[in-house]
Amino acid sequence: MKNYNLISRVTLWVLMAFGIIATAVFFLGGNQAEGYEVAGDILDVPNFTNLFLATNYIYFFLALLATLFFVCAGFVSKFQQDKKRALFSLGVVVAFVLLFVICWFLGSPDKLDIIGYEGTDNQGFWAQLSDMMMYACYILVCGVICSIAWGAIYTRVKK
Repeated sequence: MKNYNLISRVTLWVLMAFGIIATAVFFLGGNQAEGYEVAGDILDVPNFTNLFLATNYIYFFLALLATLFFVCAGFVSKFQQDKKRALFSLGVVVAFVLLFVICWFLGSPDKLDIIGYEGTDNQGFWAQLSDMMMYACYILVCGVICSIAWGAIYTRVKK
């Protein structure tokens, strides 16, 4: 068990160091020599935007894979011990998937007019995906706030 804690701790520190370095390079690495003109203003673009975005994409997918791995491993271990608790945890996963599906259908694939942007990433799939993520974040933040309030009320009443 001690080796797992050491591996986990070292991995955390290495990933955090890479994230801090990528963030520092992004914010302190200067801007491109020629900026982009948007609605009459010059838009400065940091030199290391691609590095910063790639680092965040990698972290996102690592977190997604780790989450899926631990959910599956937890389900298997719970299923061997207590089938009822395992099915409850599977229900939570199904509820999250259902939340994202509902949020997907709430999103709009219509084109979003952005001043100075001529690309196609603001319509169709990507517009609907970004809407889905925003709606899911809104719902999850409201759920966290309600859980905190419920927990505070429950502990007060129980005393």
